[in-house]
Parts: sequence; C-alpha cells; structure tokens
Amino acid sequence: MGREVATFAGGCFWCIEEAMSKVEGVEKAVPGYAGGHTENPTYEEVCSGETGHVEAVQVVYDPDKTSYKELLIAFLTSIDPTDSKGQFADRGSQYRPVIFYHTEEQKELAEKALKVLSESGLFDEPVRVAVEPFKNFYPAEEYHREYYKKEPMHYFYYKEGSGRKRYCEIVWERKGGRKLLEEKL
Repeated sequence: MGREVATFAGGCFWCIEEAMSKVEGVEKAVPGYAGGHTENPTYEEVCSGETGHVEAVQVVYDPDKTSYKELLIAFLTSIDPTDSKGQFADRGSQYRPVIFYHTEEQKELAEKALKVLSESGLFDEPVRVAVEPFKNFYPAEEYHREYYKKEPMHYFYYKEGSGRKRYCEIVWERKGGRKLLEEKL
C-alpha cells in the first residue's frame, strides 16, 4: 500500500509536530501553514493573522503501520478542543484547531471523534475544532522543523509555560480522554 497524508492544526506547530513524530508509522511530520489565501507565506505573515493560514503539520504515514485513527487521537490529545481562538499561550486565528481532511473517510472519522468528545462530559465548554477540506499547505522555514529536537530546553519551557503539557496530562490522561477516544473510534 502507498503512503497517506493527514494535516492537523492545533496551535503551535512545534507541539503538533512532536506529537505526530511519536506515532509509529509516521514517516514525515512537517510544520507549515495551511488553509490560507496567500501563496508561500512567511512565518511573520502568518503571525499577522492576515493570510488566513493556520500553523499546521502535514503528516506522511504508512497505513500498514498506523492508521488515521491513531493520528487523530494523537492530535486531539495534544490540544484543548474547546478553544477556537487559539491554543494555550498562542492566541489568534492562526492558532485555531483544524482537522483538514484529504478524503471522505478522514472527514467522517474526524466528525465522529468530535461527536464522541462533545458527548463525553469531559468538557465544560463545547468542542470547537473545525473540520475543513484540505486546500493547501506550505512548509515552514527550516528553523521551525524539528524544533523540539534542535532546541529541547527552549521547547520544554515553552510547552510547560504555555499550559499545554499540564492540560494534556489532566484531561487526556488522568480524566481518561485518550482511553475514551481509543474505545469509541
């Protein structure tokens, strides 16, 4: 079987790239910019909020070794699905959570996962992750790629200081959110 592609946006792309890279069967997780109206935007342009892009990660994976379901779980358990105005310390439309689907099967599974979360009782606020058709993706500048490996101390303090690490430990591990998704999808 050939390789398949998935694209996720969940705030800072460094964090989503790290989460995706940990999934066995992922061959590439590339940070970049998706969904906007400007061709080949720069980081600074995307950060302005004017290009319509979100920070995203495009994943190339081997479907014989992992599934879209596993990627979806890895993505969702790396974000706050109730925050559509950004993620953790990163605020603005360029940091909103989006699942970009490449196939109807991806769309259906994404919608099912969000329904499971909406009905789970885990959250006090509504689930607000967008599900949108894949339109475009532009790889980020080289210095953003594998940032979590290149600058591990800075990355650690960023992830810790943003609140992402603690939130994910509480909601997805202690409260059983990950287990719920694994059982219901």
